[in-house]
Amino acid sequence: MSAPVTLINPFKVPAGKLEAAIEYWEAHRDFMTQQPGYLSTQLHQSLDEGATYQLINVAIWQSEADFYQAAQKMRQALGHIQVEGLSGNPALYRVIRT
Repeated sequence: MSAPVTLINPFKVPAGKLEAAIEYWEAHRDFMTQQPGYLSTQLHQSLDEGATYQLINVAIWQSEADFYQAAQKMRQALGHIQVEGLSGNPALYRVIRT
């Protein structure tokens, strides 16, 4: 059995769109929590209002395959939900040192 993988997705949030961005994340979180292989997620907000990435999502998945399958389903189910100017940069990571 492989070790879990971590999704790290930093979001650039346009001025005045923070609440909309959080609602966007919540809708996606609610969908993903129901998918096979989902383990956990947390949304972090920068303490620096001038930070490039105001929000960072950190999610743990049982496997890379589980995440990609869930992401494909999510795009089909929630593809219409958008926040103008919001951009993310998701990538999967594996812990290599503790």
